[in-house]
Amino acid sequence: MSETTAPTASAPAGVVAESATVRGRRARIVLRALQVLLALFYAIASALPKLIGHASAAESFEQLGWGSAGMYTIGALELAGAVALLTPLLQSVAAMALSALMVGAFIVQTAAFDGEYAATPLILIVPLALIAWARRGHNADLLRLLRRRA
Repeated sequence: MSETTAPTASAPAGVVAESATVRGRRARIVLRALQVLLALFYAIASALPKLIGHASAAESFEQLGWGSAGMYTIGALELAGAVALLTPLLQSVAAMALSALMVGAFIVQTAAFDGEYAATPLILIVPLALIAWARRGHNADLLRLLRRRA
């Protein structure tokens, strides 16, 4: 046992185990809340303007030379990632995929827009990496399911 979970003279082993269970439950709740917030952000604030062709999104993609096809593709990827963040078997994979998308967004922001909003994708990678790591156990379940179907 580590120092943080070792029973002491003042706390019996059952109390320590219960405390660890409460901390684990709280961590799962916080992680789930973070997933919901990120899913809402990607679906509403990021994907929706691209999918409805909002002028601000269209202008950025025209500057890149990607046009509406690029805008709709990125919007669809963000929306799919948002939905997958809320799907138990896909949570870790979705977080990794959205992180990869954010690496691309960082590169584009830095190269094409002089880094004007380059910090945003970097900031989003941090909670996505946490979700990918914390939910990594679902990857094995997903692989088993895919192998069974193949």
